[in-house]
Amino acid sequence: MTDIRRHDPHFRTGYDKWPAYGQAKTANVLFAVQFDALGRNDGVRTFALHPGRIITGLQREMTRQEQIERGWVDEHGNVIGAGFKTPSQGAATGLWAATSPLLDGRGGLYLEDCDVARVSSPAAPMDDGGVRACALAPDAAARLWELSVAATGTTPVTR
Repeated sequence: MTDIRRHDPHFRTGYDKWPAYGQAKTANVLFAVQFDALGRNDGVRTFALHPGRIITGLQREMTRQEQIERGWVDEHGNVIGAGFKTPSQGAATGLWAATSPLLDGRGGLYLEDCDVARVSSPAAPMDDGGVRACALAPDAAARLWELSVAATGTTPVTR
């Protein structure tokens, strides 16, 4: 949905929940890209994935009215939005990532609907699926990793 706000990654100014959410999702993908780059020589492969649109407890910070306005639920809280999955259906891509021989020797990918996601154009709505190229960029992944190391004061183990 959005790239990393390098000038203000913590949203200290101009906070908006949707760009912040989008940045968090981008960061998840970038971490998978960088972790895969760091671990692949040791046989460690990583993926990021989108389980799908699922109504779970994650929506607890949204009012029911906002969910109704987005077309996700009706006035009784019943899911009515097109393309929503059950939590069990949402687990399928994670299980596929962990077990599919089609992913042997691969990593640093973004997965959705039990497949490798296509790279979507910056103008395409994110509800159409796919992943933005900015979320797969190795240089951006390395920069975010270093920013995270500096922010947390951790020392990654290297060989």
